[in-house]
Amino acid sequence: MKALSLALLLFISPLWPFGENPTPGFPYVIVNVESNELAFIDDNQIKGIEKVATGIGDATPLGEFTIIVKAKNPYYRKKNIQGGSPENPLGTRWIGFNAKGTDGRIYGVHGTNQPDSIGKKVSNGCIRMRNEVVEILYEKIPIGTKILVTNREESFQQLAKKHHAMK
Repeated sequence: MKALSLALLLFISPLWPFGENPTPGFPYVIVNVESNELAFIDDNQIKGIEKVATGIGDATPLGEFTIIVKAKNPYYRKKNIQGGSPENPLGTRWIGFNAKGTDGRIYGVHGTNQPDSIGKKVSNGCIRMRNEVVEILYEKIPIGTKILVTNREESFQQLAKKHHAMK
Protein backbone atom coordinates (compact mmCIF):
# COMPACT_ATOMS: atom_id res chain seq x y z
CA MET A 1 0.00 0.00 0.00
CA LYS A 2 2.86 2.41 0.84
CA ALA A 3 4.49 1.78 -2.54
CA LEU A 4 1.23 2.57 -4.35
CA SER A 5 0.79 5.76 -2.32
CA LEU A 6 4.35 6.86 -3.08
CA ALA A 7 3.94 6.11 -6.79
CA LEU A 8 0.68 8.10 -6.88
CA LEU A 9 2.28 11.01 -5.01
CA LEU A 10 5.20 11.15 -7.44
CA PHE A 11 2.88 10.94 -10.42
CA ILE A 12 0.70 13.88 -9.36
CA SER A 13 3.54 15.95 -7.88
CA PRO A 14 4.15 19.30 -9.61
CA LEU A 15 7.85 18.48 -9.45
CA TRP A 16 7.44 15.41 -11.65
CA PRO A 17 9.37 16.03 -14.90
CA PHE A 18 6.58 15.99 -17.49
CA GLY A 19 7.54 16.55 -21.12
CA GLU A 20 10.84 17.81 -22.45
CA ASN A 21 13.52 19.01 -20.07
CA PRO A 22 14.42 21.77 -20.58
CA THR A 23 11.20 23.03 -22.08
CA PRO A 24 11.61 25.46 -24.99
CA GLY A 25 11.05 28.97 -23.68
CA PHE A 26 12.62 28.35 -20.28
CA PRO A 27 16.05 29.77 -19.35
CA TYR A 28 19.07 27.77 -20.54
CA VAL A 29 22.79 28.49 -20.49
CA ILE A 30 25.41 27.21 -22.94
CA VAL A 31 29.15 27.61 -22.43
CA ASN A 32 31.60 26.81 -25.22
CA VAL A 33 35.02 26.22 -23.67
CA GLU A 34 36.73 26.40 -27.09
CA SER A 35 35.52 29.93 -27.86
CA ASN A 36 35.30 30.99 -24.19
CA GLU A 37 31.75 32.23 -24.69
CA LEU A 38 28.53 31.88 -22.74
CA ALA A 39 25.08 32.18 -24.30
CA PHE A 40 21.92 32.87 -22.34
CA ILE A 41 18.76 31.49 -23.93
CA ASP A 42 15.28 32.46 -22.75
CA ASP A 43 11.85 32.67 -24.34
CA ASN A 44 13.08 30.78 -27.43
CA GLN A 45 15.77 33.36 -28.15
CA ILE A 46 19.45 33.83 -27.57
CA LYS A 47 19.32 36.87 -25.29
CA GLY A 48 23.06 37.43 -25.12
CA ILE A 49 26.51 36.02 -25.73
CA GLU A 50 29.38 37.01 -23.44
CA LYS A 51 33.08 36.24 -23.27
CA VAL A 52 34.11 34.13 -20.26
CA ALA A 53 37.22 32.54 -18.83
CA THR A 54 37.30 28.75 -18.60
CA GLY A 55 39.57 26.07 -17.22
CA ILE A 56 43.12 25.23 -18.12
CA GLY A 57 43.24 22.14 -20.35
CA ASP A 58 40.20 20.00 -19.60
CA ALA A 59 39.60 21.41 -16.10
CA THR A 60 36.09 22.66 -16.97
CA PRO A 61 33.81 19.60 -17.04
CA LEU A 62 31.80 19.00 -20.20
CA GLY A 63 28.14 17.93 -20.18
CA GLU A 64 24.67 19.14 -19.32
CA PHE A 65 24.25 20.02 -15.67
CA THR A 66 21.73 21.69 -13.38
CA ILE A 67 22.15 24.97 -11.48
CA ILE A 68 21.66 23.95 -7.85
CA VAL A 69 23.26 26.78 -5.82
CA LYS A 70 23.21 30.56 -6.12
CA ALA A 71 24.97 33.00 -3.80
CA LYS A 72 25.50 36.75 -3.62
CA ASN A 73 28.97 37.82 -2.52
CA PRO A 74 30.14 34.22 -2.10
CA TYR A 75 32.63 33.19 0.55
CA TYR A 76 35.86 31.73 -0.89
CA ARG A 77 36.49 28.69 1.31
CA LYS A 78 39.84 27.68 -0.19
CA LYS A 79 41.59 30.80 1.12
CA ASN A 80 39.10 31.94 3.78
CA ILE A 81 38.19 35.17 1.95
CA GLN A 82 34.91 36.81 2.90
CA GLY A 83 32.28 37.60 0.30
CA GLY A 84 32.39 41.19 -0.89
CA SER A 85 36.15 41.48 -0.37
CA PRO A 86 38.07 42.91 -3.35
CA GLU A 87 40.53 40.01 -2.88
CA ASN A 88 37.79 37.42 -3.43
CA PRO A 89 38.42 35.69 -6.79
CA LEU A 90 34.75 34.60 -6.99
CA GLY A 91 33.56 38.15 -7.53
CA THR A 92 30.03 39.21 -6.63
CA ARG A 93 27.96 36.15 -7.65
CA TRP A 94 28.18 32.35 -7.64
CA ILE A 95 25.96 30.15 -9.83
CA GLY A 96 26.92 26.57 -8.96
CA PHE A 97 26.10 23.46 -10.97
CA ASN A 98 26.26 19.76 -10.18
CA ALA A 99 29.17 18.65 -12.39
CA LYS A 100 30.96 15.41 -11.51
CA GLY A 101 28.45 14.60 -8.77
CA THR A 102 29.32 17.72 -6.76
CA ASP A 103 27.00 19.85 -4.66
CA GLY A 104 27.16 23.05 -6.72
CA ARG A 105 29.97 24.47 -4.60
CA ILE A 106 32.93 23.20 -6.66
CA TYR A 107 32.02 24.13 -10.25
CA GLY A 108 30.15 27.26 -11.17
CA VAL A 109 29.73 30.41 -13.17
CA HIS A 110 31.00 33.30 -11.08
CA GLY A 111 32.29 36.83 -11.16
CA THR A 112 35.94 37.69 -10.87
CA ASN A 113 38.34 40.18 -9.36
CA GLN A 114 40.57 39.60 -12.41
CA PRO A 115 38.60 40.99 -15.38
CA ASP A 116 41.69 40.74 -17.61
CA SER A 117 41.33 36.92 -17.41
CA ILE A 118 38.07 36.98 -19.40
CA GLY A 119 38.45 35.27 -22.77
CA LYS A 120 41.28 33.03 -21.57
CA LYS A 121 41.70 29.46 -20.30
CA VAL A 122 42.99 30.21 -16.81
CA SER A 123 40.68 28.77 -14.15
CA ASN A 124 40.74 25.52 -12.18
CA GLY A 125 37.45 24.53 -13.84
CA CYS A 126 35.00 27.31 -13.13
CA ILE A 127 33.56 29.75 -15.64
CA ARG A 128 34.42 33.38 -14.89
CA MET A 129 32.43 36.39 -16.04
CA ARG A 130 32.76 40.10 -15.49
CA ASN A 131 30.93 40.96 -12.25
CA GLU A 132 28.42 43.30 -13.88
CA VAL A 133 27.46 40.59 -16.39
CA VAL A 134 27.18 37.70 -13.91
CA GLU A 135 24.96 39.88 -11.70
CA ILE A 136 22.47 40.22 -14.57
CA LEU A 137 22.61 36.50 -15.38
CA TYR A 138 22.17 35.64 -11.70
CA GLU A 139 18.83 37.47 -11.60
CA LYS A 140 17.53 35.80 -14.75
CA ILE A 141 18.15 32.13 -14.03
CA PRO A 142 16.38 30.21 -11.29
CA ILE A 143 17.67 27.17 -9.43
CA GLY A 144 16.97 24.18 -11.67
CA THR A 145 18.12 25.90 -14.88
CA LYS A 146 20.12 23.62 -17.17
CA ILE A 147 23.64 24.55 -18.26
CA LEU A 148 25.38 22.89 -21.18
CA VAL A 149 29.18 23.04 -21.16
CA THR A 150 30.60 21.97 -24.50
CA ASN A 151 33.56 22.14 -26.82
CA ARG A 152 31.51 21.58 -29.99
CA GLU A 153 31.89 23.74 -33.07
CA GLU A 154 28.11 23.99 -33.52
CA SER A 155 26.48 27.40 -33.17
CA PHE A 156 24.68 28.33 -29.97
CA GLN A 157 21.40 28.23 -31.90
CA GLN A 158 22.10 24.68 -33.17
CA LEU A 159 23.06 23.52 -29.69
CA ALA A 160 19.99 25.14 -28.09
CA LYS A 161 17.69 23.44 -30.58
CA LYS A 162 19.44 20.08 -30.19
CA HIS A 163 19.01 20.28 -26.39
CA HIS A 164 15.38 21.45 -26.56
CA ALA A 165 16.07 24.94 -25.24
CA MET A 166 14.72 26.53 -28.44
CA LYS A 167 12.20 25.49 -31.07
